[in-house]
Amino acid sequence: MNFNEWLNVRLPSVTEELVSNLQSSNEIAAEDGLDLSGRNEIYETLDDILAVLFPGSYSRERLSRSELDFFLADLLRHISFKFNKHLQRVFRYRCRKENCEHCDCDTRSGDALIHLIESLPTIKKLLNADINAAFEGDPAAHYHDEIVLSYPCIEAIATYRIAHLLYELDVPIIPRIMAERAHSRTGIDINPGAAIGTGFFIDHGTGVVIGETCVIGNNVKIYQGVTLGALSPFDREGNPRKGEKRHPTIEDSVIIYANATILGGQTVIGKGAVIGGNTWITSSVAHGAHVYNRDHREAIEQRKTQRVNR
Repeated sequence: MNFNEWLNVRLPSVTEELVSNLQSSNEIAAEDGLDLSGRNEIYETLDDILAVLFPGSYSRERLSRSELDFFLADLLRHISFKFNKHLQRVFRYRCRKENCEHCDCDTRSGDALIHLIESLPTIKKLLNADINAAFEGDPAAHYHDEIVLSYPCIEAIATYRIAHLLYELDVPIIPRIMAERAHSRTGIDINPGAAIGTGFFIDHGTGVVIGETCVIGNNVKIYQGVTLGALSPFDREGNPRKGEKRHPTIEDSVIIYANATILGGQTVIGKGAVIGGNTWITSSVAHGAHVYNRDHREAIEQRKTQRVNR
């Protein structure tokens, strides 16, 4: 069968089968459905919010100080009009999936949007503290603008702070879409459910994973490859462990070096502790403690002794 014959004879049957499968699986949901085009529009709205927070870095055009007031007012109106439609859709989608008949989706979406827009100044203050933590914590940083323009942690943390606010407002789906966009662009995976304090710095960043129920205090610094995860996502019966704390608590002023893995909802890393690279931790660490990979340290000490004895 040549190509043209295949197009006319076989392709229609493939199309018919796909339509049947999609309709039976309820993946097509008319006006209030969710699809990839909606996801891409959420990406665009996220970029607009980042441009509000960092107009000199994320805006699509160069701005002067005299234009800033007009630019922000116009962009915030655009965000409000566009994003409210997506909030309405995801609230309606969840209600339809859960057979909810008691909430007003349009009111909830409007309230969530207003809270987000009115919280942007607070988010900006938090991000300023995060940027300053990066500047103070990295000797290679020369300017604050350099950090905003080139450090992947800033986009990841800024996206997290937006998504976390929406998560706390019980907005479905959108916070995770935002978080996974940042993950794909930066290599930093922060679940929007995590609670992260001020002055947070992720140095280098690639491969960092922060789980949904993780709690991180103020002035915490972590390096690439760090995992703050769960011991197991399933209970003894093999069911997902939802509705419980699965990820660790990191108290204020902790430093966690590269490729450390810290697991478990009951694990607490005490204030001021230092966690060395390539460590595996599943129990709590005292305030101010220094934890290193003991076998690795012994190997280094042994090599030093051998050189001395030669």
